[in-house]
Amino acid sequence: MREEKMIGEPTAESATAVFKALADPTRLRIFATLLRGASCNGWLSEELDLPSNLLSHHLKALREAGLVQDRRDAVDGRWIYYQVDLHALETLYQWFVQFFDPTRVALEPQAHLCGPEGKFSGEMLVENAIEETSA
Repeated sequence: MREEKMIGEPTAESATAVFKALADPTRLRIFATLLRGASCNGWLSEELDLPSNLLSHHLKALREAGLVQDRRDAVDGRWIYYQVDLHALETLYQWFVQFFDPTRVALEPQAHLCGPEGKFSGEMLVENAIEETSA
């Protein structure tokens, strides 16, 4: 199953793809290593002590999530270099800052009460208002 690649503003689907990709500890280690700069799979395999086939599997998932780009060596196309997609990272960072902004949290406790508490909260508000005006 191919994940949705992040292009432009993140959607719920592309953000979920990023969460899924980075939820795997090995992928998170690979991504953290790539934050230090572009690398070939041979170096990454040694650095992370991963077999090349397993590394390739995880790099594919990171690419499909839109977090990593690859390019072939200009001299010998058999070599592939991987790097963090800086534009995707900047877009994702801005999205996270806005999405996880603590000021977005609605602190009004009666905003969406659906159960018995919601039924009685309206009646209690009326009773409290009557008590305050008569006091």
